[in-house]
Amino acid sequence: MKTILVNIKTLYTSKQIPPVKGSSMKEIVSIDNAYLVVENGLFQAIGSGVVPEKYLNDAVIVDAMQACVVPGFVDSHTHLVHASSREHEFEQKLAGVPYLEILAKGGGILSTVEKTRKASVDELLHQARKSLQHFLSYGVTTLEAKSGYGLDLETEIKQLQVAKQLDKEGPIEIVSTYMGAHAIPPAYKQNVDAYVTQIIHDLDHIYATGLAEMVDVFCEEGVFSIEQTTRILTKARSCGFGIRLHADEIHPIGGGRLASSMQALSADHLMALPRSDYEALANSLTIATLLPGTSFYLNKPFAKAREMISANMALAIASDYNPGSSPSENFAFTLQLASNKLGLLPSEVLTASTINPAFSLRRHEKIGSIEVGKQADFVL
Repeated sequence: MKTILVNIKTLYTSKQIPPVKGSSMKEIVSIDNAYLVVENGLFQAIGSGVVPEKYLNDAVIVDAMQACVVPGFVDSHTHLVHASSREHEFEQKLAGVPYLEILAKGGGILSTVEKTRKASVDELLHQARKSLQHFLSYGVTTLEAKSGYGLDLETEIKQLQVAKQLDKEGPIEIVSTYMGAHAIPPAYKQNVDAYVTQIIHDLDHIYATGLAEMVDVFCEEGVFSIEQTTRILTKARSCGFGIRLHADEIHPIGGGRLASSMQALSADHLMALPRSDYEALANSLTIATLLPGTSFYLNKPFAKAREMISANMALAIASDYNPGSSPSENFAFTLQLASNKLGLLPSEVLTASTINPAFSLRRHEKIGSIEVGKQADFVL
């Protein structure tokens, strides 16, 4: 049976082959008085005006009532599965205590690690399900979910198992990323290289479970160095994982340049990306994923999105949903920040929240735009 959506005021979508870079990000297709034909979960036809007779047999007609239609949003950076929250740190942030200082004292990520290790699978499922319902209400149909609140193999696998279960339940498609290199466990504080070696050892087991498609590393001063990040991601790539980086978020240590040289799928944050590294990312297939919610909640400078577009980089926008530095599933707010604080045009925001993040998740051939044959993920 077919479903036909009619009386669409305007349908907006990118139809470009990603990664969509620079000035091309504002080039989107708009179709007034549009209709959509969906069959077997795929877009069968897209047009304007009267629906051709050949599609009407055995079809359910749905009136869009002059709503606009866009592709389902793709949130390509979240820390979905975790226990509890960190509102108790808010006053420290207001007092100007740096994020890395909170982390060094056992707060931040390490505070969530302690709670997540103690939480049961059912507790983690319950909390993450609630978050997914919020994401869905704001039009997110595909979401990346990182582990990283275990910092030991057992808890990391527990997080990934929860994400896999939620992906099976639907309706949001979840792409899982292993992030054992999210912080340094207290037991390894004096010997970070030993923890890096442990992560590298664990990667074979993680890959064998089939629970994660990608590996991410927090490449930052006081966390994982360029050399340590390179060791982890080199091993991850040899296993068959896609690779991603938290890069140049606080200090410009060369994470973005490393991402481009290693052909990473995404370099994320980039608030401190030096202009000298723009060209490397622009000449690569790496998506520059900007996370304006993190800048907002940490009261930090926003990434220089307009400069990056002028340099011909391919941008994505994501929420960085997590219990501390970006505690909101409101993806509409994320996109509003992308315009108000990053300076992106609405058409650029659409590209950055659909086809480009889909490319960074290796899903662009089936999602990220409204085109015949693609998965019928769309938002009114």
